[in-house]
Amino acid sequence: METQSKSSWDDGSGGERGLLHSWKGYSYSITPERLLLPRPVLQVALGSQHGVLLVEGGQVYSFGELPWKQSQVPEPAKPTLESALSGQRVVTVAAGSFHSGAVTEDGGIHMWGENSAGQCGLSGLSTVPNPTPVALQDLDTVTVPLQTVPVLELACGEKHTLALSVQREVWAWGSGCQLGLNAAVFPVWKPQKVEHLAGRYVLQVACGASHSLALVRCLGSHDGHRPHVDKCGRCNELLYTMTDKEDHVIISDSHYCPLGVELTEDDGKLEAPNPTTGLKTSPSEPVLPSYTSKSESPAVPTVADPTSVPSQPHASEEGEASLVNGMLQVSDSDTSALSGAESDAVAGAKSSPYPDEQAVKDYLKKLSDNTQTNTQASGGLNALLPSTGGLMSSTPTSALNNLVASCASAVGGRVASTYEALSLKKMMNFYLPSGASRSGGSPGVVDNSAERVRQEDSMQGKKSSSTGDIREEEAEGLRRRLSLPGLLSQGRYAVHLLSSSYGLLLSPRLLRKAGRPKMRAVALTPLGGAIPEDHEVLPTLQTEVWSWGHGEHGQLGHGDNLARLDTPVTVITGCLDHKGKCSRLQPLCIKSLNNKEVVRVAAGAHHSLALTAQSQVFSWGSNSSGQLGHMESPSTVPRLAKLSEGIRVWDVSAGERHTLLLADGDCIQPIIYYSGQQVKEGEEEGGNEKELHQQGGGEEEEEEQAGGYTQQPVLLPFCMNLGYVSSVFAGGRRCVALSDRNVMGFIASLHELASAERRFYCKLCNIKSQILRPLLELESLSSALGQVIFGLLQTLANMFGRLCHLTGQHATSLTASLRRCREVKSLLILEHTSIFLDCYNDYCSAVGNFQVMGGFQALTKPSIDLFGKGPELLQKLSECGEENLTTADLLVVLFYLPARHLHEYSRLLLKLATCFEVCSTEYQKLQDSCSKFEASVLQLKRKRKEADYTVHFWKIFPGKMTDSLRKPYRRLICESSNKGLTLQNAGRFSVNWFILFNDVLVHAQFSTHHIFPLATLWVEPIPEEDTGLYGLKVITPEETLTLLASSPMEKIKWLRSINQAVDQALSGKGQDVASGSSVQKLEPPISRTASYTFYKEGRLKDATYEGRWLSGKPNGRGVLKWCDGRIYTGAFKNGLEDGFGEFVAPNKTLNKNDHYQGYWKDGKMHGLGTYRYASGEVYDGSFQEGVRHGHGMLRSGKLNTSSPSVFIGQWLQDKKTGYGVFDDITKGEKYMGMWQDHQRQGTGVVVTQFGLYYEGAFKDNKMMGTGVLLSEDDTTYEGEFSDDWTLSGKGVLTMPNGDYLEGSFNGEWGSGLKVTGSYFKPHLFDTDKDKTQAMKLGHLCVCAEDKWPAVFEECWSQLGCEAPGRGEPEKAWENIAVALTISRRHILDSPDVLSRSHNKTLESLEVIPQHVGPITMDRYNAIRLYLIKACDTPLHPLGQLLESLVAVYRMTYVGVGANRRLLHQAVSEIKSYLNRIFLIVRFLFPDLPEEGGLIPEPTTDLQEKNEPNSTDALPESPKPARVVSSSALLLPVLLPRLYPPLFTLYALDKEREDDVYWECVLRLNKQPDLALLAFLGVQQKFWPVSIPASLPAPGEKQLVISSTKDACFASAVETLQQISTTFTPSDKLQVIQLTFEEITQEVQALLKQDFLWSMDDLFPVFLYVVLRARIRNLGSEVSLIEDLMDPCVQHGEHGIMFTTLKACYYQIQHEKVT
Repeated sequence: METQSKSSWDDGSGGERGLLHSWKGYSYSITPERLLLPRPVLQVALGSQHGVLLVEGGQVYSFGELPWKQSQVPEPAKPTLESALSGQRVVTVAAGSFHSGAVTEDGGIHMWGENSAGQCGLSGLSTVPNPTPVALQDLDTVTVPLQTVPVLELACGEKHTLALSVQREVWAWGSGCQLGLNAAVFPVWKPQKVEHLAGRYVLQVACGASHSLALVRCLGSHDGHRPHVDKCGRCNELLYTMTDKEDHVIISDSHYCPLGVELTEDDGKLEAPNPTTGLKTSPSEPVLPSYTSKSESPAVPTVADPTSVPSQPHASEEGEASLVNGMLQVSDSDTSALSGAESDAVAGAKSSPYPDEQAVKDYLKKLSDNTQTNTQASGGLNALLPSTGGLMSSTPTSALNNLVASCASAVGGRVASTYEALSLKKMMNFYLPSGASRSGGSPGVVDNSAERVRQEDSMQGKKSSSTGDIREEEAEGLRRRLSLPGLLSQGRYAVHLLSSSYGLLLSPRLLRKAGRPKMRAVALTPLGGAIPEDHEVLPTLQTEVWSWGHGEHGQLGHGDNLARLDTPVTVITGCLDHKGKCSRLQPLCIKSLNNKEVVRVAAGAHHSLALTAQSQVFSWGSNSSGQLGHMESPSTVPRLAKLSEGIRVWDVSAGERHTLLLADGDCIQPIIYYSGQQVKEGEEEGGNEKELHQQGGGEEEEEEQAGGYTQQPVLLPFCMNLGYVSSVFAGGRRCVALSDRNVMGFIASLHELASAERRFYCKLCNIKSQILRPLLELESLSSALGQVIFGLLQTLANMFGRLCHLTGQHATSLTASLRRCREVKSLLILEHTSIFLDCYNDYCSAVGNFQVMGGFQALTKPSIDLFGKGPELLQKLSECGEENLTTADLLVVLFYLPARHLHEYSRLLLKLATCFEVCSTEYQKLQDSCSKFEASVLQLKRKRKEADYTVHFWKIFPGKMTDSLRKPYRRLICESSNKGLTLQNAGRFSVNWFILFNDVLVHAQFSTHHIFPLATLWVEPIPEEDTGLYGLKVITPEETLTLLASSPMEKIKWLRSINQAVDQALSGKGQDVASGSSVQKLEPPISRTASYTFYKEGRLKDATYEGRWLSGKPNGRGVLKWCDGRIYTGAFKNGLEDGFGEFVAPNKTLNKNDHYQGYWKDGKMHGLGTYRYASGEVYDGSFQEGVRHGHGMLRSGKLNTSSPSVFIGQWLQDKKTGYGVFDDITKGEKYMGMWQDHQRQGTGVVVTQFGLYYEGAFKDNKMMGTGVLLSEDDTTYEGEFSDDWTLSGKGVLTMPNGDYLEGSFNGEWGSGLKVTGSYFKPHLFDTDKDKTQAMKLGHLCVCAEDKWPAVFEECWSQLGCEAPGRGEPEKAWENIAVALTISRRHILDSPDVLSRSHNKTLESLEVIPQHVGPITMDRYNAIRLYLIKACDTPLHPLGQLLESLVAVYRMTYVGVGANRRLLHQAVSEIKSYLNRIFLIVRFLFPDLPEEGGLIPEPTTDLQEKNEPNSTDALPESPKPARVVSSSALLLPVLLPRLYPPLFTLYALDKEREDDVYWECVLRLNKQPDLALLAFLGVQQKFWPVSIPASLPAPGEKQLVISSTKDACFASAVETLQQISTTFTPSDKLQVIQLTFEEITQEVQALLKQDFLWSMDDLFPVFLYVVLRARIRNLGSEVSLIEDLMDPCVQHGEHGIMFTTLKACYYQIQHEKVT
């Protein structure tokens, strides 16, 4: 392979990126050697004696000792290309002690090197010389062939390999318990999924020699979509079990795959202690976090859960030793459980050092005051210790002892601990903070080593908590506590028992329930991430570290290398190595690293590192060579590496016995720290040999031979010569750094950006932990600040937390991109600028709001109480150089500090931009983002200025008004204290002070003030030439003010300020008002949408309007709500309801609503509408001036209520007056007649369901005066009435047979009449004469022309006429077009109402037809078609008229109204409709001839068409013409709709005659054809001889024989039968004509010659056809034609044919069958 010479690098040919430097140890004499490669190195991985390099382009090189290569490489130091990978693009590499791995861009894995323990995943080979593919196959998938799982990254240990799949699951292969696989047999050749981490989102994996680490995203709300794995993938057993007891839950995650592991215990034996009386809790109590609740009894944070006392974040780390996260970690191998020690444990608990209850209280008080030194542990066996004051201060000692005893017995044989190794007393003192053991502890129990650790611990706590994280995520406590997916049954306080071997954990919530700490729990971070939806964009900070494998050096971080037993015993979640040392088979979360925001983990041979977002390093495990970077002991729990302040670490790597840290120093260039073993040349190899044999044993001797080691990390002096280091790697004894040269300043700028972000994040965290958290935890804070300011402070704290979190995520993202690609496209800040700007905007608004409300002044006292009089801390954190600032001012500076960082963004992005060509896209992107940040800086400065101005203003403003006017979001724009603006015509002594805020204009006087919201404020200048004054007119919904300015400048200033403020208020941009630079509209829109509540007396007092406005008045669509519940929704005009709207008014007595939907005018109901009353009545019709007026229908009640009835007719001023029809369903009566003031008055007709008929006079709602009464059997009374159905006075009573009584009558019809008079029998002797004709009805009822005038008036008024015929046709057409357009718009909002064809009809109607000029036949037809269309849609005035007429007609003549005596009225009513509609049509088409006028038919003469000017046409020849009639034009549209009720009346009227006719038809139809023809006297020559055959063979003729039936004249019979399917007389006459034509055709075919009918010949044939047609109600059909046929037809051809049909009908009735 070609390695380049040094000189070529120096030329700068390709040698600017990815330069590789390698060295060993930390002595000053060392200079790193450069490894020369043809391309930039992207990544390095180091094993014990070898290394792997990944270069640009995806090629892989190996270097060092490669014993697995068959051909020994000549120069082991020189990198060798792994040619087996050529053609594959490798994206990441990994190296174990003696094997290597690579991942290609498609997610495939290649492994090579030592394979004796299966670490390469290839069975049957002890070594793998060249990279060989290894497949991860998911056995859970159903697909065949099995699917290969793509991989993101690899990690290699000594005998095992881990892979992280694209699905973020961990796979493992090789040997040892560090696989986490529960395997029975090693090695595991085939990669297998680590089931215990299934369902979690793993971010990174790392391997030590014999242990494994995983960085896992906390289970958050966003993991909901990942199905949780609750069963073991291999044995299908549940991984977690949960047993619900009365009021606690036992949770076990001790599932162990039985393959190869002997289960020594039954999981079910472990039970929770019964909660004692002191701990009774209601099972229904909710477990939601409460941010403010406080308990009277202060509890100790010692027993709170780890997420709940973040105020001392790292205090516990060093002290936790064998107390992991508050659980007593009794080592797994010590399984000779408490059985022997149990009684001692209980005794120990009972001889508690607290003598009585009071002492407990004192101790608690001391503890809660001593916040800095508290340890942070949670429950566990130290819940058994007397230090658990959290069990309510009121708990009597005995209860406490009971709890301890029951817990101890529950732990039973499970917890392994020899009492000698760790007595409870020692344990207790070990963890009590220094003050605690003095206060209550009995003397003499503290042993020295424990004391020393404790003091160190509290010191470390003090030191580290300055940079600690202050996040308290109560809300997440539940899901994080066990790091098991949601296990708590909701609503119960649970006692968790984690039945892995480490014992028992009392739920912190249970203990917290017993007594809450005095500290208030405050969530300072958004739960989901910076902004909920960004967790996919930005790296997560909410992580956990899980570890598993061998833990003999404490490298697992669970604090479990206590004294151990030498006899190996199998434990459920542990396994033993050959020395009986314990290891952990299944991954377990390192609880003490929760909430530490770990972003990267690294593993050395026997030690582990975690790097946090706050640039701190935690280390644990073997510290034999000082590789942990601190000399604390025990080193089995994570502790902070000791680095001087201001050193921010951002990359870590761990070798065999050393650690490399890459950090920010004082300058931009990164610096490297080293901690661990010093390597001396020459001794190195020997050391390595030893290392191989010893593997962790006898470290002491080795150290002496190998040279010294570091006590804490040392700075490597040569690191400044390396350039800009982007990442460091350690492995074996070697160290490697990758660096870049600073070409064009790009690399330096990138480093500067990342470094600035890390520094800023640490700064924010300091402010959060040292200022915000302590302030918020002050118990007296809310009372000191008041509810409003305290609420704002909490909002501010949340916003600060959100900003802090975002910065942390961004810093992490920048660090990652430095390590990886170092390109502009990887900068999230460019793609997602808006996330940052929004976050800063919200934060600055929160600070401004807090400041405006005087929050910083109010915070002064609490701050002084907390931080003392000397504000050094504040001064230091706020970076404020000024001396003698007040505490309030310092706080202001401090809280505005983050806003300065935006300028930093803009500066650094600009700096990056200068590294590119101006035309490049990178330059454009950077420049855009830079200008966005710069603009934001200006805007935030302006915001701050406004807030300062406002705060200053409130100081001088009179106090009383301040309270009511001061609002957090309100900012001052300008005010008139300089008398720049006054009220016109104000009194001499009045004070008028105008104050313009960003949301209101305030007019303040002596003691009162008035507020005008800007959204409903209009301002216009008053022209000066009129008055000579500088006036402004201010219009608000209820007032108009004239304001006078002192000068033209003032006038312009106020006009502009008000207009801009209004515009901003409308656009909702808040406070960006005083933007002089940005281009502003001159004035806000006159028409706008806003909400307003009226305050002045009147109709609208206290009503709220929301909707469109125009110049101070509601105008357009809106909603108006009154206090009493009335609501109007709809159109407004000029401040009043106008147009279509809905109105709801509550009816208090009935407890229901009145509801109106319809048209309004000038604030009142006007036009058509529907009013549903709360009583159940519904009025549908016209309104005027808010009352029922015009034509309308009132439905009262429903069919089952007391008085269901319907009135339809005319209303006048809310009363029934004029003609109307009333259907009273209860009485079974229908009244049709005149009304006045709701009463029947005038002439009218009543029909009843029993067939009674009355017509005559009514008065005072009664039949009173002259009238006619007929009963069903034609008994008739004509005379005087005095009440309903009551005869009183003179009259004549006629019997059905013609006899009559004349005289004086008295009494009610049907219940015995008193009669004084004469009886006549007129036809006693002349029996032959017809009975006297029944009297003619109808002269005592309302005549047809007087019916329904209101319906027609409405139509005329819609056309714009005051009275029928008075108006302009042009205007009428305009009104029609407008009505249709509005209706169509109305309907377009709800498209489901209209079909497409209906829509088309509407469109065509909107076009006004040609309506002037002479009427020709074509125009006549066009008019006819237009009318058909117009009458087809109710949106057209004519269509609406027709709909109303159909409704009233049916109302009148259906149901009880179907009475044969009403036929005459029904017919004349239709005729009257025709006449009145025809008037309207002639008004719209003025040139249409009147009834009976003529229109000339066009001649068919071609010459005339072609040559209109020719004079050849003879003037004398009469031209055919069309007669115009209302029935021809209008019956086709009207009659079909009215046909059913009308025809029913005809059928009832002709019932007797039709019955006689029908009987005869049935009788005669029994005859065969020829017999019937003979009987009817049809001439023989017209008898058909043969008829077309249908069945035998179509087309042939079939003879008519004597038995043939229904065959002769069949087509004519069929034609005539269609008369029943037509509606109008003209259509029916058309059918008759066709029938005649059919008969004629048939006869002509018979006679084979032309033929003229004579009536004598024709009549019998037609009679035959009528009989055979069997038309049931022929009498009704005939009468209908006769009554309604067009008069002009009567004497023509149609008239003769109709007469023939009529004659047939009478002939059939009187036919005598002989």
